[in-house]
Amino acid sequence: MTRILIAEDDPLIASFLERGLRAQGWTTTHVAGGEQAEHFGLSSDFDLLILDIGLAGRSGLDVLRHLRSKGSRLPVLVLTGRYLAHDVVTCLDAGADDYLIKPFRFEELLARARARLRGPGREASYLLAAGQITLDLRSRRATVRDSTVELTSREFTLLEILVRHPDHVLSREQLLSQAWGYSFDPSTNIVNVYISALRKKLGEGVIETVRGFGYRLRVADPG
Repeated sequence: MTRILIAEDDPLIASFLERGLRAQGWTTTHVAGGEQAEHFGLSSDFDLLILDIGLAGRSGLDVLRHLRSKGSRLPVLVLTGRYLAHDVVTCLDAGADDYLIKPFRFEELLARARARLRGPGREASYLLAAGQITLDLRSRRATVRDSTVELTSREFTLLEILVRHPDHVLSREQLLSQAWGYSFDPSTNIVNVYISALRKKLGEGVIETVRGFGYRLRVADPG
């Protein structure tokens, strides 16, 4: 699952980014301060940092320099509210991978984020496999027994979670939190609906129901 860290102190922009990135099936974590950005940025839990250079307190530029001084290779896409050539040069020299000037079109941010995510040395991280299932995280393609299976964005995200935890039982609450990014009414049957859709496309026996606990992806061919 692609994990994006957003360091942005404007709540409206942060909310806009989170909604758009989650719609792509990505997981987002938002922080508003520079110290939090440094802490999470050094955790190795993220694939990309979207960093507002004008953070209150510890600036985004200081955050960027600190990450690079600690040897972090986390791709960083900088957001800046103005265009001055020397500001851009300073950010790039400090270790930024790319930058965008506010206001920006979300489509451009998304394209730049994808470009950073498929940077050199990251190709292998785009393939996930468990049993007969292989997922290409870049193209969002699923292959089952060498045949391509067409999945919706949410189906793919849900399957990715299961593939990352083969033979582990995941509760409905865990799947809701990871696939949708927030909690639903406990009475919702949305997980059941998507699991049923996945079973129809993947074949019976691939995803097991463990009554009273949740769901498990079988790594052995149920054939």
